[in-house]
Amino acid sequence: MRRVCFVLKVREDRLEEYKERHAEVWPEMRRALSESGWHNYSLFCDERGTVVGYLETEDFEAAREAMAGTEVNARWQAEMAPFFEGLDGRPDEGMLPLTEIFHLP
Repeated sequence: MRRVCFVLKVREDRLEEYKERHAEVWPEMRRALSESGWHNYSLFCDERGTVVGYLETEDFEAAREAMAGTEVNARWQAEMAPFFEGLDGRPDEGMLPLTEIFHLP
């Protein structure tokens, strides 16, 4: 299992709504993520809108491609796009993995 971590930036003036939206992620979105190989997926944020995502997957590119092929992901990404700063395209396309430099199992 590969651990993946990424950072995105949410507009500060939209942060509260972004958090509210994630308090009730659509059941079909949750199901699609699981079925596409996204495990232990978590999002964290600070008060300035920095969002840190973490997930575990066998193959991140395959998991991203599987999600990209779902109708529910297209709807979710379209709704989430206005929340972000500095992205050209969909938020899921801006998830660039960070390099892991230490892990304590």
